[in-house]
Amino acid sequence: MKYALTDRTVETSPQLFARVGGVLYLIIIVVGLFGEAFVRDRLVVPGDAAATATNIRSMESLWRFHIAAELFLLICAVALLMILFVLLKPVHRELALLAAFFNLVSIGLEAAITMYLLEALFPLGNAGYLTAFAPEQLHAMASLSLKSHSYGFGVSLIFFGCFCLVIGYLIFKSEYLPKTVGVLMQIAGLSYLTNSFALVLAPAWANRLFPADVVPAFVGEASLCLWLLVKGVNAEKWQEKARACRVRGM
Repeated sequence: MKYALTDRTVETSPQLFARVGGVLYLIIIVVGLFGEAFVRDRLVVPGDAAATATNIRSMESLWRFHIAAELFLLICAVALLMILFVLLKPVHRELALLAAFFNLVSIGLEAAITMYLLEALFPLGNAGYLTAFAPEQLHAMASLSLKSHSYGFGVSLIFFGCFCLVIGYLIFKSEYLPKTVGVLMQIAGLSYLTNSFALVLAPAWANRLFPADVVPAFVGEASLCLWLLVKGVNAEKWQEKARACRVRGM
């Protein structure tokens, strides 16, 4: 009943859902870039726990805003997950559901590891019990939390990479979204999987692969975001697929 109601709502204006999805995707990309480029890259000094601690202490408000922005990003990601499932379900319901599960696991992991960003603040506070530790130990604790967040994010991207592979295939087969976007999303998925498994198996190689992996990943996601935002879907073909989907009992 719920699926039927959703289908009727989307069929009224699949373009509206596509455009909302594009806006949500754009928010996710912008917030993600802000957190990575303008906060973590700015405050975290690789190999220097003391400098990192000093930066975070001096800009604690920015760090906390970054954490709040990450949580808002995840809220948008859940909404986008639902929209992509509904838009791609007419192609193959089971695969669209599989993609949604992959993405849901990724979002859940990202939500959990956000705690590490908060945890990094604890040893840098003014609580009395912290006097039991030397400053170097406190700085190391904060850096360990940040390292845990980094690796946890890499693990979450394994599931997100699988999501990209599946929806890339669905987009390629859809006939109401460009095949090129589907291929680019699959390349993005492979990039995420390559870098994340390298992070687990051979961290030194992950650092070398990162520049080569991040570009195709960004291009793939940006292409889907912009297409949904600017072009949307071919509404007529989407409705044809949706009607055929209901006839097949999907």
